[in-house]
Amino acid sequence: MDLSLKTETFGQEDQTWLDSAHGTDAARSVTIDITKGFTAGTHWPAGHLPSGTKLGKVTASGKYGLYDDAATDGRQTLVGFTLTAQKIGTGDVIAPLFDHGRVNESKLPFTVDAAGKADVAGRIQFV
Repeated sequence: MDLSLKTETFGQEDQTWLDSAHGTDAARSVTIDITKGFTAGTHWPAGHLPSGTKLGKVTASGKYGLYDDAATDGRQTLVGFTLTAQKIGTGDVIAPLFDHGRVNESKLPFTVDAAGKADVAGRIQFV
């Protein structure tokens, strides 16, 4: 794993889904397994996962995948969102997890169902 400092530009990142700065300073790094629910054409058509991608934690591996209420591997529980856009390569992706704050639901790149909202109630407020 290469932990050297890198700077990448993805163009204009859309973080309009963040309704306030609250929680953005407390994001923690998580490992995303792109084989868990993601598809290239739908979730990263431009080569990167967008900011605001919904995540669930895979129980067996401790890595994160696309939140899906119908999943049975742990991803059926919403835990948060990618805080920034992440370039997709050939392996796992390290990303900051936004798991506390206010979210402008209509501006998220993917919809969140009622079960997902209930999962994060008390930590994430949807407006």
